[in-house]
Amino acid sequence: MTMLTTTVAHQVLDPSLLGRPVHRLPQFAAQLRDDLVAALRLPASRRYWGGSELEQVGFSQLTGNEARMRWQHFAAAGGVIGFTIERRILLAALDQRYGATKAAEIAVVDESQVRVTATEERLSVALGQQLTAVIASRIAMNLGGAPVSGPLPVVAGTTPGKGAWIVTMNVRAGDTAGKVLFALDKDLISEVLRALAPVRDARPKMHKPAAPLAQRLQVSLDGRLVSKEVTLGALFDLRIGDVIPISLHRADVMLEDSRLYTAAVTEHQGKLCLTSFEDIE
Repeated sequence: MTMLTTTVAHQVLDPSLLGRPVHRLPQFAAQLRDDLVAALRLPASRRYWGGSELEQVGFSQLTGNEARMRWQHFAAAGGVIGFTIERRILLAALDQRYGATKAAEIAVVDESQVRVTATEERLSVALGQQLTAVIASRIAMNLGGAPVSGPLPVVAGTTPGKGAWIVTMNVRAGDTAGKVLFALDKDLISEVLRALAPVRDARPKMHKPAAPLAQRLQVSLDGRLVSKEVTLGALFDLRIGDVIPISLHRADVMLEDSRLYTAAVTEHQGKLCLTSFEDIE
């Protein structure tokens, strides 16, 4: 008997991002999609992307397979952006640059049968500079800065490792579909998350000092205005309209069944009030 074991792949959490608004990254991806669509429609971009369609932009983390692609690196204001483009998409952009003007005219080629040329490599750098500038501009503008002007400079960099945060741009050129990837280093992903964090009131909260316990503790006081002793027979002889003569002296102030004070009974604006408190002791 052969035992089959199914292992569920779990996402590895980056401790440096715990408590950060990672769940808001799709919001940033939606902004990027709008920016990239607008950038690809510019006259300077139509030479390469005129017959292409941007299908989706999303955030994810490198699984390890993408790292074997040819990566280039470009310096942004807050860090470094890695860039790689699947070769079939690069060849489709090259085809549009030097021939095809419509999606139907873009040839589907076997990339393994096409020799890498200097023209192809130069185009890869030019597209990397063009697209990474869009990423850097969106990060800067979300932080209140100005968009990037001009292409980003090419710099030396290391191949992004497994778990690195990437922006995936899914592109279709005719019958050819592929991906363009942008790897954000830790400094840039921190900038992205900082811009996505909810705005908090920076003013320090003024806490009123707590009053002493004696001022915060609520108790109920009862005032016994009058008491009079009568015989049981006199009580049973009472009829409607009878009057029991009393005189108001000092009232007892009670806390539950304990007498705490005596107080004088006075009248103020039609209300009976207690005043002149004296301790029982």
